[in-house]
Order: sequence, then structure tokens, then C-alpha cells
Amino acid sequence: MRKIVFALSLALLSTISYAQDKNKKLTIDVDGKCDMCKTRIEKAALGVKGVKYAMWDIPSHQLSLIVDERKTNPMIIKKALVEVGHDTKELKATEDAYNSVHPCCRYREDNSDDSGHH
Repeated sequence: MRKIVFALSLALLSTISYAQDKNKKLTIDVDGKCDMCKTRIEKAALGVKGVKYAMWDIPSHQLSLIVDERKTNPMIIKKALVEVGHDTKELKATEDAYNSVHPCCRYREDNSDDSGHH
């Protein structure tokens, strides 16, 4: 009987000390422009183990997530986003990753003055 009580109290303690949620809501600012960006951003986020839901809002640039905190954290998700070419506030995509996105998805500079001044 004492072993059972000990095991139960140990299980309870480990549950309390890891107060990490199975379904934690997060929001991350992610740079992008269009529906292609939306698809790429959501796919990258959902590719991270522990991400259960991802929806990127084009006008606000907000990526809404539901994650299992026991399996992932915001930094892991941000690394996945910059790997596919999208900047976050804390992490920036490499030039190679950024240049891999479709030209209409380039959000860093205004391409409107690309009017043939070569």
C-alpha cells in the first residue's frame, strides 16, 4: 500500500512541476504578404512536432497556434518559420531562405521601384 501511495504522490509531483499545457494558445508575429505565404507559414508551423493548429492572418501577420508545450516551444516554431523564408520578431530568415520564396511573397522591401532602372 505504501508503494502505491508513494507512486501516486510522485506522479502528482511530476505533473505539477511540469505545468506545461497540452493545448497552449500562442500567437507569433510572422512577416509575409499573400495566400502563398499563408500556406507556407502554416505548413512550416504544422510540420513542427507538438503544433496542433496553425492559422496565419494576412492583414495582421499574426500566426495563431495551439501547441503541446511538452513537445515544442515558440523558438522551435520560429526556427521552422525562418527556414522557409519568413521573419519573426526574434529570428530573421537567411538570405538564401528568404530568396527561396516566390517573388510576390518578398516582404522585406518594396519591389515597386523595380521599373527597369538597370
